[in-house]
Amino acid sequence: MALDTIRTFQTGSGQEGKYNSLPALQEQGFDKISRLPVSIRIVLESLLRNCDGRKVTEEDVKNLANWNAAAPGNYEVPFTVARVVLQDFTGVPLVVDLAAMRNAAAETGADPAVVEPLVPVDLVIDHSVQVDFAGSQQALNRNLQIEFIRNKERYEFLKWGQQAFDTFSVVPPGIGIVHQVNLEYLAKGVLEKEGTYYFDSLVGTDSHTTMINGLGVVGWGVGGIEAEAAMLGQPVTFLVPEVVGVYLHGELAEGVTATDLTLRITEILRAHGVVGKFVEFYGPGAKALSLPDRATIANMAPEYGATMGFFPVDEESVSYLRGTGRSKEICETVENYFKAQEMWGIPEKGEIDYTDDLELDLASVVPAVSGPKRPQDRIDVPDLGNKFNELFTASTADGGFGRTEDTRNISVDIHMPEPAGVAIGSLLDDFTPGAEMDKAEMTTNRPTPDAVDAAEAFDPIDTQLKHGSVLIAAITSCTNTSNPSVMLASGLVAKKANALGLTVPPYVKTSLGPGSRVVTDYLNKTGLQTELDQLGFQTVGYGCTTCIGNSGPLHPAIEGAIKEGDLVCASVLSGNRNFEARVHGSIRANFLMSPPLVVAYALAGRVDLDLAHDPISTDKNGNLVYLKDIWPTIDELKEVIDSALVPEVFNTLYSNLDTANQNWVDIVSDTGDIYSWDDKSTYIQNPPFFEGFSRTPATEGKDITDARPLGIFGDSVTTDHISPAGAIVPTSPAGQYLLENGVEKASFNSFGSRRGNDRVMTRGTFANVRIKNTMCEGTEGGYTQYYGPQEVPAPDKEIAPVNGGKPAFIYDAAQAYAKDGTDLIVIGGEDYGMGSSRDWAAKGTRLLGVSAVITKSFERIHRSNLIGMGVLPLNFKDKSDYDKVANLSDATFSIIGLTGELKASQNATLVVSKADGSSFEVPLIVRLDTPAEIDYYLSGGILPYVLNQILDNAEA
Repeated sequence: MALDTIRTFQTGSGQEGKYNSLPALQEQGFDKISRLPVSIRIVLESLLRNCDGRKVTEEDVKNLANWNAAAPGNYEVPFTVARVVLQDFTGVPLVVDLAAMRNAAAETGADPAVVEPLVPVDLVIDHSVQVDFAGSQQALNRNLQIEFIRNKERYEFLKWGQQAFDTFSVVPPGIGIVHQVNLEYLAKGVLEKEGTYYFDSLVGTDSHTTMINGLGVVGWGVGGIEAEAAMLGQPVTFLVPEVVGVYLHGELAEGVTATDLTLRITEILRAHGVVGKFVEFYGPGAKALSLPDRATIANMAPEYGATMGFFPVDEESVSYLRGTGRSKEICETVENYFKAQEMWGIPEKGEIDYTDDLELDLASVVPAVSGPKRPQDRIDVPDLGNKFNELFTASTADGGFGRTEDTRNISVDIHMPEPAGVAIGSLLDDFTPGAEMDKAEMTTNRPTPDAVDAAEAFDPIDTQLKHGSVLIAAITSCTNTSNPSVMLASGLVAKKANALGLTVPPYVKTSLGPGSRVVTDYLNKTGLQTELDQLGFQTVGYGCTTCIGNSGPLHPAIEGAIKEGDLVCASVLSGNRNFEARVHGSIRANFLMSPPLVVAYALAGRVDLDLAHDPISTDKNGNLVYLKDIWPTIDELKEVIDSALVPEVFNTLYSNLDTANQNWVDIVSDTGDIYSWDDKSTYIQNPPFFEGFSRTPATEGKDITDARPLGIFGDSVTTDHISPAGAIVPTSPAGQYLLENGVEKASFNSFGSRRGNDRVMTRGTFANVRIKNTMCEGTEGGYTQYYGPQEVPAPDKEIAPVNGGKPAFIYDAAQAYAKDGTDLIVIGGEDYGMGSSRDWAAKGTRLLGVSAVITKSFERIHRSNLIGMGVLPLNFKDKSDYDKVANLSDATFSIIGLTGELKASQNATLVVSKADGSSFEVPLIVRLDTPAEIDYYLSGGILPYVLNQILDNAEA
């Protein structure tokens, strides 16, 4: 381009390196660049570097260089990222799609190898381990063995992908959580290609990719389909954002953790409204935070709704790189590069122009938890008991549990041969640790007590469950297990509790899922792992366990008691997500908190108390024990934290990853450029996304006529509600499919593990046990009313027909409508699609035959993903118009105003034809926000759009 911005700087090796200088750009008439938010400047450098006149134009560069804080504008930003990070749940279907794209390319006569990632792609297998065993020294090995049995086909497929694609690498199971691995190992801060240096940046197929923002790396979560486009050289296009500055000052009080701070920030920012915006932290409070504390806050960006929660790079950032084993050369390159770009250090007040400027005094933060259903619902620790009691009788519409006061004191006696987590697993009675296992062995939900090591034998237990009992206590998830201060604090709480003779009630399933093996190293060095072990917090695996619903089964006696008493029981976890039915389908109250508080509530065994003033338990001498008696002091924590990060440990544990897990080494995979699909596989199938693929995509839109609603939903429907996740119920369409294909119930595995099979996933879309379709009022689960001539299978529960409808599973109704040739729509309320970046929430919607989704508002990622699958997102122009259609399950709906040339954010009209023959109109906004999104939609989605681009380039 005409702008002259190439300059040189001294790299860490002492050599000169080229870079695209933002100060040089400022000298050429863009005088506000030095006042732009740091995150905006990093994106601007990418535009400058990738400006080719086609994907990125000089106009794109000028637009962002002139970013106006007060009125950022309405233009699109084509951001070309430096790399892509995947987790295996979303990564497997992504590689499946790439394999299918290679098939489609070959069918056009092209070389399939033209389909190849153009940027480095790292997949970390971290979502497949489940907590089948807990509270046992053998839990880690047992869970790992079961993981490889369950996921053999998936892992074989990923190994094929590793050899088929040159720029694709896999971090095997048992290493750590993707975001912590990214923070500790993958991220470099500054990258280099052909002598040019540039900012590290990425997108990832998990919304908590934002954790890397704590290290000053721009990145966020996208759907798998967007990630595929990024892998294949397409810019990640988004509307220019507002940037909210958060000025942090003051210091945290003693006893207050980074988790408490993060939950407070989540509450503030969710209330302020930062959806689709960048958030940038600055000021002396931000500067004083450790890098792990910054990463903890950044991790929760999806919970406060922001695209990013960004911290600029300073001395602490480079100190962390050095402390986690990055080379001296890399560390010096990062510092020199950021100084050359005049972007070194945490800004002070007045130095940067922000759209909005918020302020938080860290001294005002107090210990807290969040829940019981949303991360932003923060509760001060002393108030949790009262809040639980208040919610107990509050209506479900008000976020409560809808119980009556006279049921509050119900208790159910239970008898267990052993504590809650010790012998829970999917193994035969004769299993012994280290023994070879195969699928035939996975025939029961739990082994008998003699399957437990002799050293772990227990006397039978008789106890009681009540409303508020804690059934799962999990130190888990990337949010906190990356942070030595809170992990070591949990160990110190355990140490003090053990000294006093405290124990965890036997009905509590305790577990520890470290974010990486580094955590185990420093817990062992300090002797605190032994203390955690003594309370039942043995390591169960290195991966996303309880936080994503891989909490494993509850004891059968506990499951029975919950049903008998219709109990509202609780989980406590150090995670970032607590949506309904996410942690476990039988647990209705889920509270997020710091790891030391997880230990404290596990010891208490219940959440309906004031932990700050009520006793937790009694010691071995019968004396009352309070939280203050087991909480570590600053000095006690400082004494152990100094040994937490040792560079040599990181270098050792992250070397030779391909051979770190012998189970992975032993896997034999397919080879070659094209995958050999197995029609009998229930894990991996060739998806139908390229059926009818055309080299000449549509150029104009079309109206949607006489569509039927497949679902009408209220506010806050999450991607957890929409996307197939968790356990597969035998009586559901997905369960019936597996049974018909010879899979026994014990081998169903989870939806997440079967994301590479569209046949399973489509059947599980909108099938969450807690989703509420108003078309089947009073019923939870994936049901709807079918209005048509076909016969549909009866659902697995009795549901009343509405106005002549036929109650059915959503999948079965969609199949019947497909036979009728009837278009389908979905209607939703506020924040539709909030939650993780689940591509199957959009893929399943598309494969069910849904043409459009109309809501009050969308969460950012899901709206984008719907477009990526060729599904049209629309909003009610007046949100109150939702009420006019919310009860019209038997109406038909037409969307007019789409025919012809589509324009970004244009108007359309919903014509509602009621069953009595009357009709009315509702104005809509088409949520195709950018020209690129229009192109994706008209092409039938990102996948066919990108394939056409690839084939065009190959033919050029």
